Amino acid sequence: MPPLLIDTVIAVSGAAVTGWLSASYRPPGSPPLDAYAQVLTVLGWAPLVARRRAPVLVLVAASAGLVWFFAEGYQPSFIIVGTLLAAYTVAASRGLGVALAGAALTAAVFAYSGVKYGAPLGASVAQSVVVTAVVVFFGIGARQLTDRNQRLRELTAQLRHEREERARLAVARERVRIARELHDVVAHHMSVIAVQAGLARYVLRSDPGTAGSALDTIGDTSREGLEELRRVLRLLRAAASDVEEGEDAQPAPGLARLDDLVARVRNAGVPVVVSVAGRARPLPPGADLCAYRMVQESLTNVIKHAGSASATVSLDYGAAELTVTVSDDGPGPAGAVESTGGGHGLAGMGERARLYGGALTAGRGLDGGFEVALTLPIDPAGGYLSGPRPGVTSPDS
Repeated sequence: MPPLLIDTVIAVSGAAVTGWLSASYRPPGSPPLDAYAQVLTVLGWAPLVARRRAPVLVLVAASAGLVWFFAEGYQPSFIIVGTLLAAYTVAASRGLGVALAGAALTAAVFAYSGVKYGAPLGASVAQSVVVTAVVVFFGIGARQLTDRNQRLRELTAQLRHEREERARLAVARERVRIARELHDVVAHHMSVIAVQAGLARYVLRSDPGTAGSALDTIGDTSREGLEELRRVLRLLRAAASDVEEGEDAQPAPGLARLDDLVARVRNAGVPVVVSVAGRARPLPPGADLCAYRMVQESLTNVIKHAGSASATVSLDYGAAELTVTVSDDGPGPAGAVESTGGGHGLAGMGERARLYGGALTAGRGLDGGFEVALTLPIDPAGGYLSGPRPGVTSPDS
């Protein structure tokens, strides 16, 4: 029900009840409740229609109407309740200072009504103070409750906004992760295919055997690339629903598939030497994928940028960390390249390393060429030592 309609009903009901009670009971010596008194009764209640929009003005008008009613000699009646309701509204909708001023005005009018009809001044003042204090106390309590509810609504809206913002950032991070994964897959395989296609075209007539071998490498590489793309897309579907029946989600590539990766690069014409130091031990999928993608990206860069250089892949399993180094003997960059620069590939590798508590460096090698080194903490007993850094979501979670 609209507040204005509620206040109208209160004002009309109050005036009607006042008239009915005054007609039913009249103390000896009091004038009868004639038409003039009925008009004053209506004037005392009518301002309450606007009590929510102008509470202070309504309290002043209701108090003036009450004093006028008593000044004409009419008996105290239910009309006093209208003034008390106006005082409650002021206390419930205005600050403490205004509420206390309204309380003082109400108490003065209430005391005047008692004195007007012969009650002792002390008793009239005490009664007016107690009644007004109770009314104003509940009004202030209602205002505090309203303010608290408003703060809760604002806090709820803020929390909802923050939740939506976190969801948006999570979606953005997931898109970046997917883009990085697709970049790793497509860039490597397409680089190998491009090199082999160029080789096949160059020797197509002079060396059919070499051309055929290059075409075989293109076929194998394209099939493996397609399979990895299917795996990524299958993982995306599984994020929203279970993997379709009859399809097995293939595990993410890791260092166990390093030989296949090196073979493809060798077929692309880049000699690659692999060395392993220390006791090799398995890594959890996320760290394993991080190391594999670093080698894949680095060898892809050798194919694209290092010309006829050869490459070396070194895996050093220390007591508490794994160091993966990929170096080449090509011309090298004009200057050192930081792990966060040099293109999206190096930036992606650096981000992966930080997610798993590791570090990535990239730049000119000691003997020339280019070198990329990844360090990941590992457990001496086997496995990942410290997990993703606090506050960072693993790209494989």
